[in-house]
Amino acid sequence: MQGIMTGKDILHKMKAKAGFGSSSSDTGKGKSKMSKHITHGYQLIKGKSNHDMEDYIVAQFKKVQDNELGLFAIFDGHSGHDVADYLQSHLFDNILNEPDFWTDTESAIRRAYFVTDSTILEKAVDLGRGGSTAVTAILINGQKLFVANVGDSRAVICKNGEAIQLSVDHEPSMEKKSIESRGGFVSNLPGDVPRVDGQLAVARAFGDKSLKRHLSSEPHVTVEMIDDDTEFAIFASDGLWKVMTNQEAVDSIKHIKDALPAAKHLAEEAVNKKSKDDISCIVVKFH
Repeated sequence: MQGIMTGKDILHKMKAKAGFGSSSSDTGKGKSKMSKHITHGYQLIKGKSNHDMEDYIVAQFKKVQDNELGLFAIFDGHSGHDVADYLQSHLFDNILNEPDFWTDTESAIRRAYFVTDSTILEKAVDLGRGGSTAVTAILINGQKLFVANVGDSRAVICKNGEAIQLSVDHEPSMEKKSIESRGGFVSNLPGDVPRVDGQLAVARAFGDKSLKRHLSSEPHVTVEMIDDDTEFAIFASDGLWKVMTNQEAVDSIKHIKDALPAAKHLAEEAVNKKSKDDISCIVVKFH
């Protein structure tokens, strides 16, 4: 017998249609209305852990005034998924509501990251003490791409067959001095990777109230012009990058014409390579 659809089910369907995703397996696609040749596809696959899916994505084209924005993001939650869910719903709105978004986009992104993180910390009673990494991309009129990130979710573009990383993996070992200057420490124990205060394997993240004195939420921001040599972009959580290099990811999909099959192929390749983490992947094709 068919069950009754709850409000949560309806919201999930609405989000999926709009290009928001997170479940055991979510997939979708879309295309630019301004530049018909620009398309996107996404795939999420839940990992083998016992906790709920903690990856969230945004992938949509949005008309703002006389401009079209491509909004793409990967949010990889940890110690719970509420912070990542909050980011999915609020971060882009906060960026676009910055008064100087159109005149100084990079500063607007940096300020919105700070404001959003501050709000998450204030709402820790409701959202919990967990956190999330993020990689966000704003494509303006199909020509100019602003990429920002905190943590180890990654953005890679392909130009003439070559993989170019636009984000920075914020690893604790790379930021050890700044972490120690704030009173924290970096340790490989327990476990086998460097962690802030022996707990978190990234040096920058949203939330994580208990570690915030020793963490940063300052994003790395890159601006990339989309030209005739730019073939496609990949945005993905570390569930993909733990088992594939940038060039391997690019090489595995460069002969796949459509964005959605490309995103599906990448996620499935990560599973085949024994990734146990949640995997979320967006592919944006420019030609």
